[in-house]
Amino acid sequence: MTRLEELELAIESLPENEYSQFRRWFLERDWEKWDREIEADSTSGKLDFLVKEAQDAKAKRTLKDL
Repeated sequence: MTRLEELELAIESLPENEYSQFRRWFLERDWEKWDREIEADSTSGKLDFLVKEAQDAKAKRTLKDL
């Protein structure tokens, strides 16, 4: 049995309250990872095209309000 299969079985056997705690922990961990990736992409310039698109749309008066 792989580690992943062992984890799956362990998670499936959790009582509802512990499963809810696990989900909150996992989702928070996932969002933190996503935040780090976005920060790294922003710092490296990978997202600069989004600013350019917004500036171009503003200049053309096609920028939409959120």
